[in-house]
Order: sequence, then C-alpha cells, then structure tokens
Amino acid sequence: MAITRDEILHIAKLARLNLNENEIDKFTGQFQDILGYIDMLNELDTDDVLPTSQVTGLLNVMREDKETRFSDKESLLNCSNLPKERGQIKVKSVF
Repeated sequence: MAITRDEILHIAKLARLNLNENEIDKFTGQFQDILGYIDMLNELDTDDVLPTSQVTGLLNVMREDKETRFSDKESLLNCSNLPKERGQIKVKSVF
C-alpha cells in the first residue's frame, strides 16, 4: 500500500504538526517502510493460531474485601476535623 504526500499532510494536520518539505519527504519514506512491514505480516498463515487476550495465565488477581476501621460512613466522617453537614464533610467553595 502506497502512502501519498497528501495523506502525510493530512496526518500532520491531525497531529497539529508543521512539517517542512524535508520532513514531509522523510516521513513519507518512513510510513512506506512501516506499511511494507505490515504487508509482510499479512502474508503469514494464522488460521490455526488461537486469539490471545492475556498471556500471564492468572485467573483472578483480586483480593477479597475485608472490613477496615473506615468500613462505615460515620467512622470515615469522624476521622476529619473539618465541619460536617448533611452527612458530608464541608469544605470551602472552589468557585
């Protein structure tokens, strides 16, 4: 697949890059090389390869929840010296 100068300019515009003429030529060649490598990968036979979504073999890395000293709302509210209002800690307005 060939990439054109206009496509490079479009990509540069999307990325908000101001490219000079030398950079446009340089990136055109680099994109051509990248697309060439992708074309090589498309030649591989992957019919018998199963999709891989993760490679660690771990099934569940989450721990069980356990009670802490702040498990209930009241103990969490009481850990602050700030004033409370309607079941919440009152803070200064930011707007």
